[in-house]
Amino acid sequence: MKKIFFTLFVTLISFAAHSQSFYRYRFDAPWSVAVSAGPTQYFGELYSLWKYSEGIQPDWNANFAVRRTLGTFIRARAEFTYYQISGSDIPADPRSYRNPRNLSFRARNWEASLVGEFHLKPVNVYNITRSFINFYTFAGVGVSSNDPTAELNGTWVDLRPLQLENNPYDKYIFVLPTGIGMKYKLNVWTDLTVEMNYRWTFTDYLDDISAYNIKDFYQDLITDYGVNGDGPRPDRLRLAVRNPDFYKENGEPDVQKIIDNGGRIRRGSGLDERFDGFLTLNVGLEIYLAPDIWDNWIFRNRVNEKSFRFW
Repeated sequence: MKKIFFTLFVTLISFAAHSQSFYRYRFDAPWSVAVSAGPTQYFGELYSLWKYSEGIQPDWNANFAVRRTLGTFIRARAEFTYYQISGSDIPADPRSYRNPRNLSFRARNWEASLVGEFHLKPVNVYNITRSFINFYTFAGVGVSSNDPTAELNGTWVDLRPLQLENNPYDKYIFVLPTGIGMKYKLNVWTDLTVEMNYRWTFTDYLDDISAYNIKDFYQDLITDYGVNGDGPRPDRLRLAVRNPDFYKENGEPDVQKIIDNGGRIRRGSGLDERFDGFLTLNVGLEIYLAPDIWDNWIFRNRVNEKSFRFW
Protein backbone atom coordinates (compact mmCIF):
# COMPACT_ATOMS: atom_id res chain seq x y z
CA MET A 1 0.00 0.00 0.00
CA LYS A 2 2.82 2.39 0.88
CA LYS A 3 4.38 1.74 -2.52
CA ILE A 4 1.06 2.58 -4.21
CA PHE A 5 0.73 5.87 -2.32
CA PHE A 6 4.36 6.73 -3.02
CA THR A 7 3.89 6.03 -6.74
CA LEU A 8 0.74 8.18 -6.78
CA PHE A 9 2.54 11.00 -4.99
CA VAL A 10 5.47 10.95 -7.42
CA THR A 11 3.06 10.86 -10.39
CA LEU A 12 1.11 13.87 -9.09
CA ILE A 13 4.31 15.83 -8.46
CA SER A 14 5.58 15.02 -11.95
CA PHE A 15 2.26 15.98 -13.52
CA ALA A 16 2.17 19.26 -11.60
CA ALA A 17 5.74 20.05 -12.61
CA HIS A 18 4.97 19.19 -16.22
CA SER A 19 1.81 21.32 -16.15
CA GLN A 20 3.70 24.22 -14.62
CA SER A 21 6.40 23.86 -17.27
CA PHE A 22 3.76 23.69 -20.00
CA TYR A 23 1.89 26.80 -18.86
CA ARG A 24 5.18 28.60 -18.42
CA TYR A 25 5.32 28.83 -22.22
CA ARG A 26 1.69 29.84 -22.56
CA PHE A 27 2.11 33.53 -23.38
CA ASP A 28 0.94 36.17 -25.82
CA ALA A 29 3.62 37.49 -28.16
CA PRO A 30 2.08 39.96 -30.60
CA TRP A 31 5.45 41.50 -31.48
CA SER A 32 8.34 39.81 -33.27
CA VAL A 33 11.52 40.68 -35.15
CA ALA A 34 12.94 38.85 -38.15
CA VAL A 35 16.07 38.75 -40.28
CA SER A 36 16.40 37.09 -43.66
CA ALA A 37 18.57 37.02 -46.77
CA GLY A 38 18.58 35.46 -50.21
CA PRO A 39 18.96 35.93 -53.96
CA THR A 40 17.49 38.86 -55.94
CA GLN A 41 16.48 38.70 -59.61
CA TYR A 42 15.91 41.87 -61.67
CA PHE A 43 13.40 42.06 -64.56
CA GLY A 44 13.60 44.74 -67.25
CA GLU A 45 15.22 45.73 -70.55
CA LEU A 46 18.35 43.73 -69.73
CA TYR A 47 16.66 40.51 -68.59
CA SER A 48 13.60 38.57 -69.70
CA LEU A 49 13.03 35.15 -68.16
CA TRP A 50 9.52 34.66 -69.52
CA LYS A 51 10.16 35.34 -73.21
CA TYR A 52 13.68 33.97 -73.70
CA SER A 53 15.93 31.30 -72.20
CA GLU A 54 18.38 33.38 -70.18
CA GLY A 55 18.79 31.32 -67.03
CA ILE A 56 18.91 32.80 -63.55
CA GLN A 57 21.18 35.80 -62.97
CA PRO A 58 20.87 36.41 -59.22
CA ASP A 59 22.25 39.12 -56.98
CA TRP A 60 21.47 39.22 -53.23
CA ASN A 61 19.56 41.06 -50.53
CA ALA A 62 19.31 41.27 -46.72
CA ASN A 63 16.13 42.14 -44.81
CA PHE A 64 15.14 43.19 -41.27
CA ALA A 65 11.46 43.28 -40.23
CA VAL A 66 9.31 44.08 -37.19
CA ARG A 67 5.92 42.32 -37.06
CA ARG A 68 2.71 42.90 -35.04
CA THR A 69 -0.35 40.66 -34.77
CA LEU A 70 -3.54 42.58 -35.59
CA GLY A 71 -6.23 39.89 -35.85
CA THR A 72 -6.95 36.19 -35.96
CA PHE A 73 -5.26 35.71 -39.33
CA ILE A 74 -3.63 39.09 -39.93
CA ARG A 75 -0.20 40.45 -39.10
CA ALA A 76 1.47 43.70 -40.19
CA ARG A 77 5.15 44.40 -40.62
CA ALA A 78 7.56 47.26 -41.20
CA GLU A 79 10.71 46.18 -43.00
CA PHE A 80 13.99 47.48 -44.32
CA THR A 81 15.86 45.83 -47.19
CA TYR A 82 19.25 46.32 -48.78
CA TYR A 83 19.35 44.78 -52.24
CA GLN A 84 21.55 44.54 -55.31
CA ILE A 85 20.28 44.09 -58.86
CA SER A 86 22.09 43.93 -62.19
CA GLY A 87 21.67 43.04 -65.84
CA SER A 88 23.87 42.46 -68.85
CA ASP A 89 23.54 41.77 -72.57
CA ILE A 90 26.47 39.34 -72.53
CA PRO A 91 24.41 36.26 -71.48
CA ALA A 92 21.31 37.35 -73.45
CA ASP A 93 19.38 34.86 -75.58
CA PRO A 94 20.51 35.40 -79.24
CA ARG A 95 16.84 35.50 -80.29
CA SER A 96 16.44 38.77 -78.38
CA TYR A 97 19.05 40.51 -80.59
CA ARG A 98 20.37 42.26 -77.48
CA ASN A 99 23.94 41.01 -77.66
CA PRO A 100 25.18 43.65 -80.17
CA ARG A 101 24.12 46.60 -78.04
CA ASN A 102 26.50 45.48 -75.22
CA LEU A 103 24.70 47.28 -72.37
CA SER A 104 24.91 46.50 -68.65
CA PHE A 105 24.09 48.04 -65.27
CA ARG A 106 24.32 47.47 -61.53
CA ALA A 107 22.37 49.04 -58.64
CA ARG A 108 22.70 48.96 -54.86
CA ASN A 109 19.51 50.22 -53.28
CA TRP A 110 17.69 50.55 -49.94
CA GLU A 111 13.98 49.94 -49.44
CA ALA A 112 11.51 50.63 -46.61
CA SER A 113 7.98 49.23 -46.74
CA LEU A 114 4.78 48.52 -44.78
CA VAL A 115 3.20 45.12 -45.48
CA GLY A 116 0.04 43.27 -44.43
CA GLU A 117 0.09 39.46 -44.11
CA PHE A 118 -2.93 37.12 -44.31
CA HIS A 119 -2.21 33.70 -42.82
CA LEU A 120 -3.89 30.39 -43.62
CA LYS A 121 -4.03 29.41 -39.92
CA PRO A 122 -4.73 31.60 -36.86
CA VAL A 123 -1.83 33.71 -35.57
CA ASN A 124 -3.54 35.40 -32.61
CA VAL A 125 -2.81 32.42 -30.32
CA TYR A 126 -0.52 31.46 -27.47
CA ASN A 127 2.93 30.56 -28.68
CA ILE A 128 2.67 27.07 -27.26
CA THR A 129 -0.31 26.46 -29.61
CA ARG A 130 1.16 28.20 -32.65
CA SER A 131 0.88 26.05 -35.80
CA PHE A 132 4.03 24.21 -36.82
CA ILE A 133 3.51 25.17 -40.49
CA ASN A 134 1.62 28.27 -41.58
CA PHE A 135 1.37 29.63 -45.13
CA TYR A 136 0.54 33.27 -45.87
CA THR A 137 0.15 35.84 -48.63
CA PHE A 138 1.06 39.49 -48.35
CA ALA A 139 0.93 42.87 -50.07
CA GLY A 140 2.08 46.34 -49.18
CA VAL A 141 3.63 49.61 -50.27
CA GLY A 142 7.16 50.94 -49.95
CA VAL A 143 9.80 53.39 -51.07
CA SER A 144 13.13 52.45 -52.64
CA SER A 145 16.20 54.36 -53.70
CA ASN A 146 17.04 54.14 -57.41
CA ASP A 147 20.72 54.50 -58.28
CA PRO A 148 21.75 52.52 -61.38
CA THR A 149 25.43 52.54 -62.34
CA ALA A 150 27.47 51.29 -65.29
CA GLU A 151 31.16 50.50 -65.64
CA LEU A 152 33.25 52.76 -67.85
CA ASN A 153 37.02 52.28 -68.14
CA GLY A 154 37.14 50.36 -64.85
CA THR A 155 35.05 52.89 -62.89
CA TRP A 156 31.40 52.59 -61.86
CA VAL A 157 29.54 55.73 -62.98
CA ASP A 158 26.21 56.97 -61.59
CA LEU A 159 23.77 57.00 -64.51
CA ARG A 160 20.80 58.91 -63.11
CA PRO A 161 22.52 62.36 -63.04
CA LEU A 162 23.66 61.96 -66.67
CA GLN A 163 20.10 61.56 -68.07
CA LEU A 164 21.30 59.49 -71.03
CA GLU A 165 17.85 59.50 -72.63
CA ASN A 166 17.08 63.17 -71.82
CA ASN A 167 14.35 61.86 -69.52
CA PRO A 168 14.98 62.62 -65.82
CA TYR A 169 13.75 60.13 -63.23
CA ASP A 170 13.53 60.22 -59.45
CA LYS A 171 16.08 59.01 -56.96
CA TYR A 172 13.26 57.53 -54.85
CA ILE A 173 10.48 55.36 -56.29
CA PHE A 174 7.32 53.64 -55.02
CA VAL A 175 7.29 49.85 -54.89
CA LEU A 176 4.46 47.38 -54.27
CA PRO A 177 5.71 44.23 -52.49
CA THR A 178 3.51 41.15 -53.12
CA GLY A 179 4.10 37.46 -52.59
CA ILE A 180 3.72 34.28 -50.57
CA GLY A 181 5.53 32.82 -47.58
CA MET A 182 5.75 29.90 -45.18
CA LYS A 183 6.68 29.69 -41.50
CA TYR A 184 7.92 26.58 -39.71
CA LYS A 185 7.87 26.57 -35.90
CA LEU A 186 11.32 25.71 -34.54
CA ASN A 187 10.38 26.33 -30.87
CA VAL A 188 8.04 28.52 -28.82
CA TRP A 189 10.14 31.60 -29.56
CA THR A 190 11.37 31.07 -33.12
CA ASP A 191 10.06 30.38 -36.63
CA LEU A 192 11.96 29.52 -39.76
CA THR A 193 10.64 31.63 -42.64
CA VAL A 194 10.74 31.18 -46.41
CA GLU A 195 9.33 33.99 -48.55
CA MET A 196 9.07 34.92 -52.24
CA ASN A 197 8.48 38.64 -52.81
CA TYR A 198 8.04 40.44 -56.16
CA ARG A 199 8.30 44.24 -56.15
CA TRP A 200 6.18 46.02 -58.73
CA THR A 201 7.44 49.51 -59.51
CA PHE A 202 6.21 52.59 -61.33
CA THR A 203 9.42 53.26 -63.22
CA ASP A 204 11.09 51.91 -66.34
CA TYR A 205 14.45 53.20 -65.15
CA LEU A 206 15.71 50.70 -62.57
CA ASP A 207 18.26 49.86 -65.28
CA ASP A 208 18.47 53.39 -66.78
CA ILE A 209 17.03 52.07 -70.08
CA SER A 210 13.60 52.77 -71.56
CA ALA A 211 13.75 54.20 -75.13
CA TYR A 212 14.02 51.63 -77.93
CA ASN A 213 16.87 53.53 -79.66
CA ILE A 214 18.66 56.89 -79.44
CA LYS A 215 17.25 58.55 -82.57
CA ASP A 216 15.27 61.13 -80.55
CA PHE A 217 18.25 62.36 -78.52
CA TYR A 218 21.46 61.27 -80.27
CA GLN A 219 22.24 64.80 -81.44
CA ASP A 220 22.27 66.03 -77.83
CA LEU A 221 24.60 63.16 -76.90
CA ILE A 222 26.96 64.10 -79.74
CA THR A 223 26.91 67.78 -78.72
CA ASP A 224 27.87 66.84 -75.15
CA TYR A 225 30.59 64.53 -76.46
CA GLY A 226 32.25 67.14 -78.70
CA VAL A 227 34.57 66.32 -81.60
CA ASN A 228 37.04 63.98 -79.88
CA GLY A 229 35.52 63.65 -76.43
CA ASP A 230 36.30 67.24 -75.55
CA GLY A 231 32.69 68.30 -74.95
CA PRO A 232 31.10 69.27 -71.61
CA ARG A 233 29.81 65.75 -70.80
CA PRO A 234 31.46 63.19 -73.11
CA ASP A 235 30.56 60.22 -70.90
CA ARG A 236 26.89 60.54 -71.88
CA LEU A 237 27.59 59.23 -75.40
CA ARG A 238 30.13 56.68 -74.16
CA LEU A 239 27.57 55.14 -71.81
CA ALA A 240 24.50 55.45 -74.08
CA VAL A 241 26.16 53.67 -77.01
CA ARG A 242 28.21 50.56 -76.20
CA ASN A 243 27.75 48.71 -79.50
CA PRO A 244 31.28 47.94 -80.77
CA ASP A 245 30.13 48.56 -84.38
CA PHE A 246 29.93 52.26 -83.52
CA TYR A 247 33.30 52.56 -81.83
CA LYS A 248 36.73 53.40 -83.22
CA GLU A 249 39.81 51.26 -82.72
CA ASN A 250 41.00 53.64 -80.00
CA GLY A 251 37.93 52.78 -77.91
CA GLU A 252 36.06 56.07 -78.51
CA PRO A 253 32.58 56.44 -80.10
CA ASP A 254 32.58 56.90 -83.88
CA VAL A 255 30.53 60.08 -84.12
CA GLN A 256 30.32 60.04 -87.91
CA LYS A 257 28.92 56.50 -87.97
CA ILE A 258 26.29 57.46 -85.39
CA ILE A 259 25.29 60.50 -87.47
CA ASP A 260 25.16 58.46 -90.69
CA ASN A 261 22.98 55.87 -88.93
CA GLY A 262 20.54 58.55 -87.79
CA GLY A 263 20.73 57.37 -84.18
CA ARG A 264 18.96 54.09 -84.91
CA ILE A 265 21.07 52.29 -82.32
CA ARG A 266 19.08 50.07 -80.02
CA ARG A 267 18.79 50.61 -76.26
CA GLY A 268 15.47 49.27 -74.88
CA SER A 269 12.99 46.50 -75.57
CA GLY A 270 10.50 48.53 -77.57
CA LEU A 271 7.57 47.56 -75.32
CA ASP A 272 5.09 50.24 -74.26
CA GLU A 273 3.81 50.69 -70.68
CA ARG A 274 6.29 48.28 -69.19
CA PHE A 275 7.74 48.89 -65.74
CA ASP A 276 10.82 47.24 -64.23
CA GLY A 277 10.71 45.06 -61.12
CA PHE A 278 12.66 42.55 -59.05
CA LEU A 279 12.09 39.30 -57.19
CA THR A 280 13.56 38.13 -53.87
CA LEU A 281 13.56 34.62 -52.38
CA ASN A 282 14.56 34.81 -48.72
CA VAL A 283 15.18 32.38 -45.86
CA GLY A 284 15.31 33.72 -42.32
CA LEU A 285 14.44 33.52 -38.63
CA GLU A 286 11.60 35.23 -36.76
CA ILE A 287 11.87 35.68 -32.96
CA TYR A 288 8.74 36.38 -30.88
CA LEU A 289 9.25 39.04 -28.21
CA ALA A 290 7.46 37.49 -25.22
CA PRO A 291 8.33 38.35 -21.58
CA ASP A 292 9.16 34.71 -21.02
CA ILE A 293 12.04 34.76 -23.47
CA TRP A 294 14.04 37.03 -21.16
CA ASP A 295 13.84 34.34 -18.44
CA ASN A 296 15.26 31.75 -20.80
CA TRP A 297 18.69 30.42 -19.89
CA ILE A 298 20.32 32.09 -22.90
CA PHE A 299 19.65 35.52 -21.38
CA ARG A 300 19.95 34.69 -17.68
CA ASN A 301 23.47 33.36 -17.31
CA ARG A 302 24.59 35.93 -14.77
CA VAL A 303 28.24 36.62 -14.25
CA ASN A 304 28.24 35.63 -10.59
CA GLU A 305 26.10 32.51 -11.01
CA LYS A 306 27.88 29.18 -11.23
CA SER A 307 25.23 27.53 -13.40
CA PHE A 308 22.62 28.47 -15.98
CA ARG A 309 19.23 29.60 -14.73
CA PHE A 310 16.36 28.15 -16.78
CA TRP A 311 13.45 29.80 -14.87
